[in-house]
Amino acid sequence: MIPKGVPWANRAFDSATQRDRRLRAAPTGATHRPVPRHSGRRLAHARPRPSSDVPASLLKAHPLTPLSERDRPRRPWTGRGRLTAVASAAVITVITIPLLGAALTPGAPQLQPLAGGVAGAVEHPASHAPPATGVDGGRTPVALDGRLAPVRATDADGPLPFAQRVAPAVATLTGYRWPISKGRVSLPFKAIPGGEWINDGRLFHDGVDMASFCGAPVAAAHDGVVLAAGRRFDAKIGWIGDLGPYTRRLDANHSWGNLPIVVVMDDGNGYRSIYAHFRDVTVKPGQFVKAGKLIGHEGATGHASGCHVHYGLFSPRETRTFGVRADILRRMKLPNRIIARIDPLLVLPGGEVALRTRSIEKAIAAEKAARATASAPSAPASAPRPSAV
Repeated sequence: MIPKGVPWANRAFDSATQRDRRLRAAPTGATHRPVPRHSGRRLAHARPRPSSDVPASLLKAHPLTPLSERDRPRRPWTGRGRLTAVASAAVITVITIPLLGAALTPGAPQLQPLAGGVAGAVEHPASHAPPATGVDGGRTPVALDGRLAPVRATDADGPLPFAQRVAPAVATLTGYRWPISKGRVSLPFKAIPGGEWINDGRLFHDGVDMASFCGAPVAAAHDGVVLAAGRRFDAKIGWIGDLGPYTRRLDANHSWGNLPIVVVMDDGNGYRSIYAHFRDVTVKPGQFVKAGKLIGHEGATGHASGCHVHYGLFSPRETRTFGVRADILRRMKLPNRIIARIDPLLVLPGGEVALRTRSIEKAIAAEKAARATASAPSAPASAPRPSAV
């Protein structure tokens, strides 16, 4: 009989009553199996037992002990073994301490290998002296040797080093002629509001535009070798920098056809001639062309408002540069600098007359007249008449 009024007895009575109710409500055939409770003590059958197949020596050995050493009996630490270990430690100490002292001494000589030369070693290694600085500790820069100046990336065929890049004087350029014999100068070399290039802070037109009629023959202005003929010409016109983003953009947009047809020629005098906006060309890269020979026909390819020839002139040895208009840089992903151009009217025959009259025929005629005058022999001075007596 369970006593009433006792707290623990009441809890036991309530739990027994609930258990009886669950048993009566369980379906037929259901069995209630209480979960066995175990104490914190580990059962004997759960303890791992060593296998009879494994030698006892392996169970006692360290996991990193080699297999060949695990079955050997452990040697006792005898007095002789202790003496050998102490002697070995003393020898190592005697050798190491002088070496460390020699290495740490500021004026110590360079240590040499104990066993002589080492295979593959350099007998006299190059000194790694710090770079020279100014007398005030580096605040004043030291003049750089011109031979060490970086090479500026311009054309694919490679420019000269900086120290050797000296453009020939314009006054020395001879043998030029007009690419077209009839027509007018539609736009000279000058600053204009919509120029693509930046020269001295102003938008600039970098060549001379001349026009006659669509399909007019265009001749070489000077003897030279063709470097480019077609729409893939940018690697030959003096860009300073990487053209990779620009060419990848053209490839991705399939927009090579939007570029003008251009001929670039090496004039053999340190300068290159650029002819642009052809309808078609009749030359190919590597071909030598004499001045006055046909190289193509006048057209309006590229961003041109009408048929004309754009003629430009520059030297790969030139150190001056032009900038590029900001919107062109953003849209076309071109380098931001290009080698500066010169005014082609400085070398074309009768350039001053063409600039004043805009007529190519008058410029050519004025040049011929000037040459005829220069080559004509001077008239001999007339002898004085005898005075009348």
